[in-house]
Amino acid sequence: MAHSRTLIVAEIGVNHNGSLDLAKQLVDAAVAAGADAVKFQTFLSENLVRTDAPKPEYQRQTTAANESQYDMLRRVQLSAEAYRQLHAHCRHQRIGFLSTPFDNESVDLLVRDLGVSMLKISSGDVTNAPLLLKAAQSQRKLILSTGMCTLGEVEQALAVLAFGFTQPPGARPSLSEMRRAYSSEAGQRALAERVILLHATSEYPAPFRDVNLRAMDTLAAAFQLPVGLSDHTPGIAVAVAAVARGAVVIEKHLTLDRRMEGPDHRASLEPDEFHTLVQAVRQVEDALGSPAKLPTMGEQKTAELVRRSIVAARLIQTGEVYSEDNLAVKRPGHGLSPMYYWELIGKTAAKTFHKDEMIR
Repeated sequence: MAHSRTLIVAEIGVNHNGSLDLAKQLVDAAVAAGADAVKFQTFLSENLVRTDAPKPEYQRQTTAANESQYDMLRRVQLSAEAYRQLHAHCRHQRIGFLSTPFDNESVDLLVRDLGVSMLKISSGDVTNAPLLLKAAQSQRKLILSTGMCTLGEVEQALAVLAFGFTQPPGARPSLSEMRRAYSSEAGQRALAERVILLHATSEYPAPFRDVNLRAMDTLAAAFQLPVGLSDHTPGIAVAVAAVARGAVVIEKHLTLDRRMEGPDHRASLEPDEFHTLVQAVRQVEDALGSPAKLPTMGEQKTAELVRRSIVAARLIQTGEVYSEDNLAVKRPGHGLSPMYYWELIGKTAAKTFHKDEMIR
């Protein structure tokens, strides 16, 4: 079975640092690197975080320690008009536009205003049932990131999505109704048609030992859904390995310069590195090929030259008995296969063979 083309997403996130111009430069860099899509994070800070909410440790290390999480998000927040311009810029550059909404207003902006066909739900919102329901009721395809999750949490989130996909907007949600929707044939069909799960390790950068790439297999087996990877490790090795393991989506942060100040620059690839990632992923896709163990056309030609045939080790007279003394095995391989060597021993030659002549 041929491996389908992996969707490679350049996660711009908030690496634009609140600058529309920098965001457009990142889109252009993603195009040049060969990414299939770029992704942003769309939010209203006042809907996302309390003013006194602390920063995660990685944000304290990569941004001003005395700046609140709210102030940091306000600083990198883009306006609705900026997203309209970025969406148009992506269309002009012929690259996909994706974004992660963090509140209902942002879902409306992306769906109703920009008309996106797919939304990404962040790992931080896997337990945010109201946002999950809002996203599902948009009837868009969804990429659900599962960093920090247990299987149970993923299942609960899928139950909310199944309810949103299958029930009319006015239907009253409850845990029991969501469970019923998840267990229904219609719910499972909707999930299969619209949801991709992303394995992720929500550390920036993520240590290799914490990636647990085999959890991709667990997610695929548990939920029978396509699975990808949101990769936060340094370099490209883990993302390439994920493709070899069957990832249908690879999401990787992109920055113009890892030395820039901001929460995600340090865990990002620079443009030349991202280009290398894309090349490596495409090479792996080609290399995955078919599970059948058969010689390729090129190998068949090589085999004729490097495999061997049974030949006369010396002059063999008509009627002479074949033996280890008068038979040899030499290249090329378009004569009698050496697999018949012992079948030939003890039989008599039907004709005369000169040294190195193939026995037929």
